[in-house]
Amino acid sequence: MKSNEAVPTVSVFGIPVCKWGMQETVAYLTQVINSGVPHHIITANPIMMMAAIENPDYKAMMKTAELIIPDGTGVVWASQKGGEPVAERVPGYDLLHELMKQGEKLGWRVYLLGSTPEVIQETARRLAAQYPGVTIAGYHDGYFGPDEDEEIIQEIIQAAPHLLFVARGADTQEPWIAKYKATLGVPVMMGVGGSFDVISGRTKRAPKAFQKLRLEWLYRLLKEPTRFGRMMALPKFAIRVLREKENLTKMG
Repeated sequence: MKSNEAVPTVSVFGIPVCKWGMQETVAYLTQVINSGVPHHIITANPIMMMAAIENPDYKAMMKTAELIIPDGTGVVWASQKGGEPVAERVPGYDLLHELMKQGEKLGWRVYLLGSTPEVIQETARRLAAQYPGVTIAGYHDGYFGPDEDEEIIQEIIQAAPHLLFVARGADTQEPWIAKYKATLGVPVMMGVGGSFDVISGRTKRAPKAFQKLRLEWLYRLLKEPTRFGRMMALPKFAIRVLREKENLTKMG
C-alpha cells in the first residue's frame, strides 16, 4: 500500500496537509493497519509549521511522513486562506481516542512511549480500563537518551503493536519516529504531545467553550504561562500566512 498517492493534500508552506476529516482519516488508518505498512502520522500545528519554515531539516523530516493531519486551528485557517480548505480540524487527542475505539472492535495492540514514569503508567491503566478490547502491549517513559534507543526499539518490536503513540514533545518525538520508522515497522506511529498528561489526569483539556471558539491554545497558555515563548510562533505563523496567502499552497 503506497499511502501518499491515495491521500488528498493541500500544500501549506510546502508541507502536504491531509484534506480529510476525522471519519475518513480513521477509515484510512484502519486500512493502513490491515496492510501492515509502517506509517508516520504527524499532527501538525502552527508551532511545528513555523519550525519547518525556519529549519530546512525539520521540514525535510516532516515531508517524509506518510500522513500529516491538521491538528491546529491555525493550520485549518491557513488552508482556507490559501484557497484549498481542509475538511475540518483533526485534533491528535481525539484521533488517538478514535483509533482506540476502532482498536476495541478489532483487537489491536498498542504501545505507549513518553512522558514521566508516573504519567505513562497511569495513562496505560486508564486506557486499558476504558478500552478493554485493546491490548496495551507495553509502555515506557520518555526519559531516555540516544544510547538507550536500541533497547527501547527492541522492546517495541517484541511487543508487536499495531499503534505506537509517542509523547516526547514535537521537537523530539517526530524526528525520533522518522529516524526509526523502518526499523520499528509499526503500522501507525503517531506523536501525541501532551495527550498522556490529559489522559492520566495530570492536566485538564480546555473546556468545550474554548474548543468551540478555537481557543484551546489560549487556555493552555493561561494554565501554563511558561509556554509563552513557544506560543510566539502563533502570531508569527498568522503574519506569514496573511503575507504570503497568494503563494501559500504553491510553495515546495
